[in-house]
Amino acid sequence: MSGGPGAPGGARRVGYRLLGGGFGYILHLRPLEWPIVAAHTALGYLLAVGFDGARQGRHLAAALTGIALWVVCLNGGTLAVNSAFDNDEGDIAYLRHPPPPPRYLFLFGLALMLAGQLAARTLPRAYQLTYAICFVLSLLYSVPPVRLKAVAGFDWLINMWGFGSFTPFAGWAATGLAVDPARRWVLLAFCPLFAAVYPLTQLYQLDEDRRRGDRTLALALGMRRSLAVALGAAAVAFACFAAGGARAGWRGGADGWRWVGLGIAAAAWAGVLVPWYIRHARMSVREHQRGMYFGLAAWAVTDLVVAVAFGS
Repeated sequence: MSGGPGAPGGARRVGYRLLGGGFGYILHLRPLEWPIVAAHTALGYLLAVGFDGARQGRHLAAALTGIALWVVCLNGGTLAVNSAFDNDEGDIAYLRHPPPPPRYLFLFGLALMLAGQLAARTLPRAYQLTYAICFVLSLLYSVPPVRLKAVAGFDWLINMWGFGSFTPFAGWAATGLAVDPARRWVLLAFCPLFAAVYPLTQLYQLDEDRRRGDRTLALALGMRRSLAVALGAAAVAFACFAAGGARAGWRGGADGWRWVGLGIAAAAWAGVLVPWYIRHARMSVREHQRGMYFGLAAWAVTDLVVAVAFGS
């Protein structure tokens, strides 16, 4: 394998040529994931200000600052800290053929998260507090001796709240605006929705997690029950979205397209999870990994539908 540790392609070879071993630090921030996290954070901003150009403009600078800190400093730093202790050898989400963790990767990730916390002082207090909560959860999740990612159930709870609900709330909190009751249901819905996604990110890593001694949710439940949990959690999430629509006063007629949009998003999840549940025993590791990415695509569809339906 040429071009640096774990370098599978030309782009990675160029990165190592330009930055040397320092490029490993960038790779472990998993920048390929940043657009997904940025979009989910920006969803909170769009829910807060809607599609009113003047209102968007008043809060745009704060929102962009909040999104950048959340995506690069908090999320990127969290993933770097996580990689520093995982020593993954197989593919991980948004990083295939991960290179060996650089020597100071933990300190690098921690410094990045701290820098984001300090920079967050320019933003509203609700954003600062949300960042601080997720900062602490990230360390509890990854760092021994606590390392809650290795404790079945705790890994799930941290992710469903941290990425599911707190991430879009951070985009909202950056504006300084109050959350109305209907959108509160929407932000809450993303908690069980990520509860559906999280087991999917582990199904293709069961052997590696077992070898490392991590007692993840997917290992504790097994593949069939993990997929059953994902189906149930997705159903709860869309019940919460529906409650948000009802609280917002959606009716038939003029609001029919909003309900249709939620139906399309729900169908996208069913299209991923139902066949996976039926076929899981016959699927290869690569097919389980592909299923995870299909689940993330369903997530993106949901973000788009929710932004348009609840932001308009």
